[in-house]
Amino acid sequence: GWDLMLGSIAAFYAVMVPYTKVEESFNVQAMHDILYHNHHIEKYDHLEFPGVVPRTFIGALVIAILSSPAVLIIRVFHVPKIYSLLAVRLVLGCVILTTLRLFRVEVKRKFGRHVEAFFVVLTAIQFHVLFYSTRPLPNILALALVNLAYSFWFKGNYLRTLQALIVAAVVFRCDMILLLGTIGAALLLSRSFSLMEAIKCCISTALLCIGFTVLVDSIMWQRILWPEFEVFWFNSVLNRSSEWGTHSIHWYFTSALPRSMLVAYPLCLVGALLDRRIVPYVLPVTLFVVLYSKLPHKELRFIIAAVPMLNVSASLAANRL
Repeated sequence: GWDLMLGSIAAFYAVMVPYTKVEESFNVQAMHDILYHNHHIEKYDHLEFPGVVPRTFIGALVIAILSSPAVLIIRVFHVPKIYSLLAVRLVLGCVILTTLRLFRVEVKRKFGRHVEAFFVVLTAIQFHVLFYSTRPLPNILALALVNLAYSFWFKGNYLRTLQALIVAAVVFRCDMILLLGTIGAALLLSRSFSLMEAIKCCISTALLCIGFTVLVDSIMWQRILWPEFEVFWFNSVLNRSSEWGTHSIHWYFTSALPRSMLVAYPLCLVGALLDRRIVPYVLPVTLFVVLYSKLPHKELRFIIAAVPMLNVSASLAANRL
């Protein structure tokens, strides 16, 4: 029932707002080209309009493969292409909400079914997580892996937590390395694993992911590249992202999170005070937002991965009240 409720709201947003914002245009076009041009890479849009920085094709490829049966039916019956766009949005939404479900199940196991219920209700009344769940942004593709990491974290599978975050950082969003750093440091301080175990796990997973993304994306872009490294260099080293606007250092805490989380924002602070069990989880996630605040160019989607964990803290407060 909870899955049906969240899925219905996400589907409603996808139907009511079907069109594409500039940040998601690369992945939308990539999925279109994979589904309609297949192996004819010379026809792909990104070769003519590459965008500011290259992005990985891996997320678009996975969603396109999962969407292909529905798109095939749409093509056979000559249904307008807008329904293919809706199909890939709904498939992406299913992927994101499936990973959120895995996290929700662990919330129920750790804190009880009432906290789980409040977690779902708070997520449902907020706009951004469910709206963005059907938008093929790199941040949202990374969110799927972050939700997995959170579920592993709650389950006590700490090395898998690191692996999920490394895949998110290396393949989809390089800035997830901040979340990896804060969570990894917290796990090391709590002696959840040894330093050598962490180093071996991180290096092997990172090398595997780098090899895979370089292989796939070098074929698709027709030059040797690691997309997220170029994004990291552009945004963080050169700080060119600030050309698209800047906000004050406190903007995430005084504007973005309050508007996104609504009543859950004050509740998440109360939850951390009332139930100390959530503090070791909320603290690294909050520190991730603090570190990200140093980058002048700010958008809510950059820190949307923090919202599910903060909602758990809010759910604990709501349940206690």
